[in-house]
Amino acid sequence: MSASTASGLQMAAVRPCVSSPRRVFGATAAFCIAGFSRASWAKLTSACHISSVQSFQRNLSSASSLKSNKGVIKAMAESSNNSAGGLPINLKGKRAFIAGVADDNGYGWAIAKSLAAAGAEILVGTWVPALNIFETSLRRGKFDESRVLPDGSLMEITKVYPLDAVFDSPEDVPEDVMMDHQSLLSCQSNKRYAGSSNWTVKEVVETVKQDFGSIDILVHSLANGPEVTKPLLETSRNGYLAAISASSYSYVSLLKHFLPIMNPGIIVVVMAFEAGRKRRIRVNTISAGPLRSRAAKAIGFIDMMIEYSIANAPLQKELSAEEVGNTAAFLASPLASAITGAVVYVDNGLNAMGVGVDSPIFANLDIPKDQH
Repeated sequence: MSASTASGLQMAAVRPCVSSPRRVFGATAAFCIAGFSRASWAKLTSACHISSVQSFQRNLSSASSLKSNKGVIKAMAESSNNSAGGLPINLKGKRAFIAGVADDNGYGWAIAKSLAAAGAEILVGTWVPALNIFETSLRRGKFDESRVLPDGSLMEITKVYPLDAVFDSPEDVPEDVMMDHQSLLSCQSNKRYAGSSNWTVKEVVETVKQDFGSIDILVHSLANGPEVTKPLLETSRNGYLAAISASSYSYVSLLKHFLPIMNPGIIVVVMAFEAGRKRRIRVNTISAGPLRSRAAKAIGFIDMMIEYSIANAPLQKELSAEEVGNTAAFLASPLASAITGAVVYVDNGLNAMGVGVDSPIFANLDIPKDQH
């Protein structure tokens, strides 16, 4: 289930950057990352009086050449390491489980890195079919450059757990995926799951409990959908429900099962009330802008979305995964101890724009354009 913290229909690996909401939990906290679905894109272009979508396809290469400020993680880490003063984000002694990390360039990885820079111990849950490639790349040092923290050390991932959040328990796993779960033998007709065991939500939580006893931060940064490349009106009922199950309900399931082993701390809306009253857990959602991640490329028009964002957002720059990661670190920290049930937009301000800058209503206004 690849990324991002968030939710919509085109969530396949886009969640963090474009479709449905992703969730992230912090120092016993939870966050959600949301974006745009294809349907939302159509509504957005219509509402913004955009006469031609092609106008935002221009100079896509220029968008890819824009670089976001990579100093944000450094600033956060320097604050954390500065014992002399300031408002440090200090997560030392905290343990985070990030669900949905399968490579080194998505929101899940960035959040893990920011939490690690603040001192948290990192556990990750990786979609079973991507587990072997991820662990092999990690072991062979292919991610070492991406693991570098502001102090020069490498982010350490204490343990990688196989996870398929579509299945709550072994009883939910269909025979074509696993025929003999009790003997830990994967069905040979589905080799993507061969060699892995204990990867349903319930089993992962039980294993984490056995290994560590408890966690402080839970991050939901995963999404998937079998029909992610289809327009909404061409999406089947099964495809739609499968996307909702993998990308949205999986958050509910993860929280439900992890809650008993989460130390009091962080988590959205109705769940914020329930979790807060029952376990003193904070729940917040991060609604992130579009990111050119490997997962997001599956929808086929992520470059257009980024170009649109740069052209229309108040801050005309490309969003970086680190900026979302640092927001998650803040929400997971004691600095956000009174924040719960909030949706935090990390999208360069695009959410605040009711219309596109090419709208006729702006024709006679002196509004800076193409300043990026």
